[in-house]
Amino acid sequence: MYTFLIILHVLVSILLTLAILMQSSKGGGLSGTFGGMGGSSLFGGREAATFLSKLTTGLAVAFFAISILIGIMTIPRGESTSIIKQEADRRVVPSANLPVPAGTFDEGSDNEKLPVGN
Repeated sequence: MYTFLIILHVLVSILLTLAILMQSSKGGGLSGTFGGMGGSSLFGGREAATFLSKLTTGLAVAFFAISILIGIMTIPRGESTSIIKQEADRRVVPSANLPVPAGTFDEGSDNEKLPVGN
């Protein structure tokens, strides 16, 4: 299913690009490359503009819908941890069993979390 959506997404992207380029703009777009005004006689004068704009709208909606579907399909399921986190957890040495060096903390004060030193 995922492969089918990727292939469909690529096809819709190519068709959307072509539909956008076929529309005439101030510069003429690619519609002028079909023999000047001959490109607009392919669909007729005004009908070409409405057909291409409807086609562009439909392809844009399909593009966004497929993009959202692909995004939903790639959401990780269950507990996901990165490889870096897994490796870091594997290499962590528990420090609870290590002895505390003598003279590290002031034994007479109430605040034992402050280190004694210069």
